[in-house]
Amino acid sequence: MEAQAQGLLETEPLQGRDEDAIASADFSSMLSEEEKEELKAELVQLEDEITTLRQVLSAKERHLVEIKQKLGMNLMNELKQNFSRSWHDMQTTTAYKKTHETLSHAGQKATAAFSNVGTAISKKFGDMRNSPTFKSFEERVETTVTSLKTKVGGTNHSGGSFEEVLNSTAHASSQNASGGPRQTPDEELQC
Repeated sequence: MEAQAQGLLETEPLQGRDEDAIASADFSSMLSEEEKEELKAELVQLEDEITTLRQVLSAKERHLVEIKQKLGMNLMNELKQNFSRSWHDMQTTTAYKKTHETLSHAGQKATAAFSNVGTAISKKFGDMRNSPTFKSFEERVETTVTSLKTKVGGTNHSGGSFEEVLNSTAHASSQNASGGPRQTPDEELQC
């Protein structure tokens, strides 16, 4: 019995052959003459109403254009207003709010992570600078600079800037490389 009831109540959508059968069916034979006349009258009335509504809509659209022209509204202003309204509507949706909150939270976490990385790098540089290897390297560089100052500047320990030391070292190296006579430190200072 249940299978028979299910056969009568199909839950499947209409297939192509079913649509064709409905389109080719002659319902007019099922209707009485009185019902046919009522439907024809209703059809004419609906067509008249549709025509009237189209005319009213067209008149209202012309009136709208006239009002906008009087107010100085042009297409660009209207587009701006529509965009602003759409943007506002979008911002008020729950999906936008949730996405904004999620991205904001992710941005805060990323900022904190970058801050932590920066702190860790600074700490590593500080640890590295305090390491014996770095101190040894720093001492060697200091010794080399002092020795260069002594060789280039003679016994004059007036200090001098790092740039002056480099310039005088380069000058001394170029003279030694060219094979010219080596100048004494006193002659070199006179340059």
